[in-house]
Amino acid sequence: MPVALDHLAELTAFRDRDLLDTTLAGALKDLLAPEMLALYRCVGEGEAQRWLLRARLCRGDLVANADTLWTDVDQLPSVHSQPERLACLRSQQVLAGTTAAPGQHVTFFPLACARDAEGVVEVHSTTPLDLEAQRLVLGVLRVYCNFQALLDDNERDMLTRLLNRKTFDDCFWRATALPTAPAAALSAPPDPADARRHGTPQSAWLAVIDIDHFKRVNDSFGHLMGDEVLLLLSRLMRSSFRFHDHLFRFGGEEFVVLMRCPNQAGAAAALERLRLNVRGHHFPQVGRITISIGYTQLRAGDTPQAAFERADQAVYYAKQHGRDQACHHAVLVAQGALQDASRTSEVELF
Repeated sequence: MPVALDHLAELTAFRDRDLLDTTLAGALKDLLAPEMLALYRCVGEGEAQRWLLRARLCRGDLVANADTLWTDVDQLPSVHSQPERLACLRSQQVLAGTTAAPGQHVTFFPLACARDAEGVVEVHSTTPLDLEAQRLVLGVLRVYCNFQALLDDNERDMLTRLLNRKTFDDCFWRATALPTAPAAALSAPPDPADARRHGTPQSAWLAVIDIDHFKRVNDSFGHLMGDEVLLLLSRLMRSSFRFHDHLFRFGGEEFVVLMRCPNQAGAAAALERLRLNVRGHHFPQVGRITISIGYTQLRAGDTPQAAFERADQAVYYAKQHGRDQACHHAVLVAQGALQDASRTSEVELF
C-alpha cells in the first residue's frame, strides 16, 4: 500500500498532461511488473478514429515510447484494427484475453476521463491478472481521471469546454519549443520519403477567430441563443481541426487556434475549412452566421502578445473589408495593407 500511495502522490504532482500519461504508465508498470504496458488514446472523428500511443513501457525500459502529438493521424492504426481494445473502450468493461505469443495474457482497462481523453490501458503479463490486481489498476485509473477532471475545470472554458485564456501562454511556449521547419521547407512541397522517415517539417501558426455581427445575434435572439451559437461553433472547430491543434475561447465571440502545419498553404486550408463549415451550418433560430479570421506564422523570439497582436491586426482587417474571410498577416504587410507594428522580444514586459 505505501508503494501505491507513493505512485498516486507522484501522479498528481504534475500539471503537464504528457507527463501525466507517462507517469501513469510508469506507476502501473512498477505496481504490476508486467511484460509490457501501454496507454492508447482514441483520436479522430467517426469511422476515421485511430489509436494514438501515449506511452508504452516494456520490461526493462527506463523511458516510455509514444507517438508524437503532431503525427499524421492517417498513419495511425484504425480503431477497428484492434477489436478487443475497441470492445473494451465501447463497453467500459475490463476485458481479458491472450496474445499470439504462447504464455502471454493481455488485460484491457477502459479509460474515459472526458470526450477528448478516451482510451485504453493494455497490460501484457505471463499470468492472468487476478481480481486484486485489477482492482488496484482500476483504483489508480479513477484517481487519474479525477485529477484530469480537476485540470479540465481549471484549464477549460465552462461553456464550450475549449481551452481558456489563462492556458494560452503555456501552450504558446510549448508550440515554439518544438522543432520547426526551416524557411525553405515552408515554401517547398514536402518530400514523401522524408515525411515517412522523419515526419513532415512543421511550423507553428496562430489564428484569431471572431464571429461576425455577434452583438446582433444577442440583441435579436437573446443571450441564451448567443451561448448556443458559441457552443455550436466550438463543436465545428473540434471537427474542423486535428486532435493535436490547441483550440481556445478567449472570451465573448473571440476564439484562438494554435496549430502546426507544413507550410502557409496547409494553415490556410485548415482555416478555410473551418470558415466554410461555419458558413454552411444552420444554427437553430439564428440561421447562418459567418466568421472572420486573422492568422500569422510564429517567429523566432516571438512572445504570445506579439503573435496575437499580428493575428488580431489581420482579423480586424478582415472585418473591415467584408468579413467572412481569412487573412494572413504577412500577406497583408507585403501588399502594403498593414504595417507590422508588432514587437518580438525574449522578455515579457506585461
